[in-house]
Amino acid sequence: MKLHVRYEGDDDPKKCTARKLARFDRCELHRSARATPYGVILNPHAEQALSPADAEHTNLVALDCSWETAGEAMFTMRGEHRALPFLVAANPVNYGKPFQLNTVEAFAAGLTILGEREHAEDILSKFRWGHTFLELNEEPLRRYAECADSTEIVAVQQEYLDRGE
Repeated sequence: MKLHVRYEGDDDPKKCTARKLARFDRCELHRSARATPYGVILNPHAEQALSPADAEHTNLVALDCSWETAGEAMFTMRGEHRALPFLVAANPVNYGKPFQLNTVEAFAAGLTILGEREHAEDILSKFRWGHTFLELNEEPLRRYAECADSTEIVAVQQEYLDRGE
């Protein structure tokens, strides 16, 4: 699975996980929606959840921008838009906050759900706190990866939301 980032550049460059991934040749940055390849787009506003059924695609795309500017209008790229299910951030800025993942965490979650756990571990290894993301979300990521489709993902997610985790 190739990783691509529609890069806005509005975050602190020192904390930007997409830029760090690009420096290590783990993803490719794109400055426009037009230049961003077709693929599965990780979009928190999508109506369908990412699931193992999406593993047929060769590109996983994330939008790297500030949470303040991550409105629905920002996600106008062509591709299959999918939302990540309930997961908790491990990065120092949003530690413990649900649904507030940074770019590398979103990629790692997507890769794990799509059956590419080793790829997820590889990209997270570039960050001191990276392993913590997989540890905090070990059970939900395992369960999501075992689902067949988006409907099952949403059902598992609902269990976590109902428990207030």
